[in-house]
Amino acid sequence: MVQGFSREPGTHGPLTEVAPEGRRKITRWAAAIALGGFLFGFDTGVVSGALLYIKQDFDLNSFEQGSVVSILLIGAVVGATSAGRISEKIGRRRALGAIGVVFIIGTAIACAANGYLVLMAGRVILGLAVGAASATVPVYLSEISPTKIRGRLLTMNQLMITIGILVAYLVNLAFSSSEMWRAMFAVGAVPAALMVAASLWFLPESPQWLISHGQVDRARRGIAALTDEATADELIARARHRIDAERAKERGDKGPRDSGAADGGIRRLLTPDVRPALVVGLTLAAVQQCGGINTIIYYAPTIIQQTGLNASNSIFYSVFIGAINLLMTLVAIRLVDRAGRRIMVLVSLALMAVSIFLLGLAFVVGMNSVLTLLFMVIYIAAYAGGLGPVFWTLLGEIFPPSVRAEGSSVATAVNWVANFAVSLAFLPLAAAIGQGETFWIFAGICVLAFFFVSRYLPETRGRDPEQIEAALASRFGHPSGRQPTKAV
Repeated sequence: MVQGFSREPGTHGPLTEVAPEGRRKITRWAAAIALGGFLFGFDTGVVSGALLYIKQDFDLNSFEQGSVVSILLIGAVVGATSAGRISEKIGRRRALGAIGVVFIIGTAIACAANGYLVLMAGRVILGLAVGAASATVPVYLSEISPTKIRGRLLTMNQLMITIGILVAYLVNLAFSSSEMWRAMFAVGAVPAALMVAASLWFLPESPQWLISHGQVDRARRGIAALTDEATADELIARARHRIDAERAKERGDKGPRDSGAADGGIRRLLTPDVRPALVVGLTLAAVQQCGGINTIIYYAPTIIQQTGLNASNSIFYSVFIGAINLLMTLVAIRLVDRAGRRIMVLVSLALMAVSIFLLGLAFVVGMNSVLTLLFMVIYIAAYAGGLGPVFWTLLGEIFPPSVRAEGSSVATAVNWVANFAVSLAFLPLAAAIGQGETFWIFAGICVLAFFFVSRYLPETRGRDPEQIEAALASRFGHPSGRQPTKAV
């Protein structure tokens, strides 16, 4: 729970084990926290089917259709940018509960919308919640996770995102015959209410947050309940030492000030020791979207419909795509703590580049709908088996603990800005240069990302924050006061 239950390098080895009941308890907490990821997936995926009927009810043109999808992403940028400050101020648990309330409000407005503008308002509010959840959940999961299963628990966020997308597709299918798009949105209120309830009565506060805010006794009780008193004392002593050292470094860099202030955390991201993590985090955040994934997630029914299938069949096939997304995410969860993060991202990007190039070719030369669906499925499988879940795992690992919330917040905001730009530009760009040619642009981005990752991303599996910082510094050619472990 504090720095992944691990000792400093060079001592008696990692404290990766907790009692079986403690591990089960942590897994239950992670599942509840990851309800934020479920709502992220549901509210970004449900619009794909609802849009087929909204455009008829409100007589939307192509720009208005794109804006109904993309306006959520503007709210998400604001929500992600604000999430770090809010969760640092009120704690991870309370922040998660507040996000659940915002989800409920946005859902109610969207369901009650009597026109385009009110629907847009509801989608903006949902976006605030989606963005805040996407920045808060990886940090919260990271701070309750033992090192040995940290990757698995962090990928639970992406698992819940994919479950949310699949459930959204199934909900779309269930209501497609009646064209009840309001009911499609309304289903999202149920997991939002569960998340609020979990934050009130079930979830603990992050021990890292408690220690950094002077609530050491609460942190000690929480850790001791999962390990033992001696381990709790040792982990807390390490955490306090790290916090004091980082605050001393920050005062030395910038002069005396309140190092717990939000603006200090943001400035700290630009210091030489943190900058490599920032560059990697922001680049991966942009690549995850600019590789084209959400053109498939958001517009799957529309894309499939363009192959000659009708609306109901296109929604049915989008459910199949969602199922593949979920299945491969489960595979990634099994691999992430075995194969490692770096190799999974490299393999994922290579397969994404090939499959989306072939998808583009299918549209350019007019291949049949079966081949088009096949290339879409391969692309989704490649993304879900690597870059999709592993990005969120890395986001909870690469930043030092003192700026993890701020680093996650900034990287997530970039992720949503890229998401917004791609989703808004996709239909107009496809109309201007061709849908196949647009997919080729995404393929080129995947190729460039492959070379970036091969050069600058170290392996983070099983490493402490200090080891990850040293490995990043080595990759970027920066001097580091700490020695990286062997494989970087």
